[in-house]
Amino acid sequence: MIETSGLSKTFDGGVRAVRNVTLSVRPGEIVGFLGPNGAGKTTTMRMLTTLLPPTAGTATVAGHDLLTAPREVRRRIGYVSQSGWTDPAVPIGDELELQGMLYGLSRTETRTRTAEVLAMLELGGLESRPGGALSGGQRRRADIAFALTHRPVLLFLDEPTTGLDPQTRAHLWDHIRALRDEHGVTIFLTTHYLDEADALCDRLLIIDHGEIAAAGTPAELKAGRTLDEAFLDLTGRSLREEASV
Repeated sequence: MIETSGLSKTFDGGVRAVRNVTLSVRPGEIVGFLGPNGAGKTTTMRMLTTLLPPTAGTATVAGHDLLTAPREVRRRIGYVSQSGWTDPAVPIGDELELQGMLYGLSRTETRTRTAEVLAMLELGGLESRPGGALSGGQRRRADIAFALTHRPVLLFLDEPTTGLDPQTRAHLWDHIRALRDEHGVTIFLTTHYLDEADALCDRLLIIDHGEIAAAGTPAELKAGRTLDEAFLDLTGRSLREEASV
């Protein structure tokens, strides 16, 4: 579902944010992308979602070349940023219908799909409620609903549970698992929460100083240690401490 080779990004002034990232994500996986602040997580994700052009390397995303067919990539992926998409003043049903029409769905198709994604994420009956009237967990699920309107095969989630209380985070994990298990969506997510990475992800990729430092299942990376200890050994930094900043 994702294949990259030597993917790199250098910004003006010679700042190398991402260096020779080579990674692979198989269909049906939930893959966690971990790293300290400034390690290159968001830059990599923005390249993979066509929002930022790489300066070197190649990538195939959802079956299409990132550089030569970015429109075809965008048709097949969903993306939820850290800040989300909900407008506090607009009913989420209206926003979802607009999203569907922007992707070329007819008005009838859009209304049908809006009802489907609202039910899928336990937001049924809230379509007339503006984003500002939703709870934190509801708002985050609405963000995911927007990303699912056009039935993507691959979903990118950038720190999807930041700022949520533990119970709401665990509830959102159930929805993320269901997207993979019941709807076949491949998921690539960044997180600062090691318990989230351990509980939710099939495999983990750890990036540090713009390079992949390690890859494997949570069990392989722990190997008798806690995931926080493994992360500290690999990067010299504690992700748990950075998540609290």
